[in-house]
Amino acid sequence: MTGLDHRFDQDESKALFRQSVRRFMAAEAEPHLDRWEAEGNVDRAFWQKAGGAGLLCPTVPEAYGGPGLDFSYNAIVTEEHGYARVPSGITLQSDVLADYLLAYGSETQKQRWLSAMVSGAAVVAIAMTEPGAGSDLQAIRTSARRDGGDYRISGTKTYISNGQSADLVIVVARTSEQGSKGLSLFLVEADRPGFQRGRNLDKIGLHGADTSELFFDDVRVPVANLLGQEGSGFAYLMRNLPQERLTIAIAAQAAAQRAFDEALAFVRERKAFGQRILDFQNSRFALADMATQLQVGWSHIDWALARHLQGELTPQEAAAAKLWHSDMQGRVTDIALQLHGGAGYMNEYPIARMWRDARVTRIFGGTNEIMKEVIGRAL
Repeated sequence: MTGLDHRFDQDESKALFRQSVRRFMAAEAEPHLDRWEAEGNVDRAFWQKAGGAGLLCPTVPEAYGGPGLDFSYNAIVTEEHGYARVPSGITLQSDVLADYLLAYGSETQKQRWLSAMVSGAAVVAIAMTEPGAGSDLQAIRTSARRDGGDYRISGTKTYISNGQSADLVIVVARTSEQGSKGLSLFLVEADRPGFQRGRNLDKIGLHGADTSELFFDDVRVPVANLLGQEGSGFAYLMRNLPQERLTIAIAAQAAAQRAFDEALAFVRERKAFGQRILDFQNSRFALADMATQLQVGWSHIDWALARHLQGELTPQEAAAAKLWHSDMQGRVTDIALQLHGGAGYMNEYPIARMWRDARVTRIFGGTNEIMKEVIGRAL
């Protein structure tokens, strides 16, 4: 089983949608991968073309400029995006950030931002992580102090995806010292005085995805920029994490499939000692093990996605999906590189970049050690 052809849904509309997503990635993303890798960013034209093709924020209702589809369409984009090795942050915007506005935004906020997110006119980021606060969100020190009709936001964020290109940042800030009940979410436009982007961070992998430091120096935002209720930020973040972690699992599964396919194509052609690498028993056994893990993985993705569409996927199940699929991606990608031999260590082969890019999936969205804690505490 190679490629994603086995993912074509019997539902004709979803099959047609997948075909359109695949064509888009082949035409508008894959020819630019090397340039984006070198430049450290995916250009805005890609976002706008993705919006024009109907790939952004599928669940946004028609009233706000979206198609009003269910999350299974997001999953199709995530699968094809991951398989095509595209480093853009469009799945973060579609699968995570749009839902914050849909669930907690005021009518004015929804009207202002959702249609722009759907079209690709606006790129959005979420600023949670700080130099001293990663998975432990209660350690966040960025502050938002009420001052008349405004909040004044001060602090530093780091490792922020879409940070270099974002027009809007959802900022997690502390509005009181009441632990988890002291966190709130704010919409901060990138042109606000006092907001500054830091450097585009130099990462091991995902070089084409901009990841930034962000600085907030007494940034004033009106009270109307508060997202939801003051003090409810932590609860909002926890409520949205299962979908985010499911998205990571789906992307990891698709990337692992691509790594397997690259390895299989290589060993079918490459020869050593007078025979194809594929003809050695060790190679066949390694590939058989990878194929088995992928088969199990796709079945689990379908199960978790069905649970999520029914509103039944628990935080523990989502954590388990993120844990297993990202671990599996690491294992499969590492074996795929090994099967390439010395060629796998050369950047001219796709597997080298895929191997580097795979490492972070065990870290973002909550480290896999945190996933084990989430699962273990519920036992």
